[in-house]
Amino acid sequence: QVQLVESGGGLVQAGGSLRLSCAGSGSIFSVNGMNWYRQAPGKQLELVAGIGSTGIIRYADSVRGRFTISRDNAKITVYLQMNSLKPEDAAIYSCNYRPFSPPYGDYWGKGTTVTVSS
Repeated sequence: QVQLVESGGGLVQAGGSLRLSCAGSGSIFSVNGMNWYRQAPGKQLELVAGIGSTGIIRYADSVRGRFTISRDNAKITVYLQMNSLKPEDAAIYSCNYRPFSPPYGDYWGKGTTVTVSS
């Protein structure tokens, strides 16, 4: 089993910053395959950023240059530093893990809410 626990959401003014954390535990041994998604009310689930099988990080166009993933491999924790936040960044942010080697799966945290006031 894999457990993912997010933290760090909250209310911030437009232009401000937040840092989200996702701590993995259980049968997870690498941060490769960990992703951040978000979903705003009435909108589709969106991949915000993710760590590929070789450790390469990809970002959604909407956040590139403003959001940065960092990682602590020893703690199996990834962070999402969000700068220059916009009202349209407000959403529930969820951590996801899809391993690149068996046993495969699709694991989700419960999410953390980010609210951006204009």
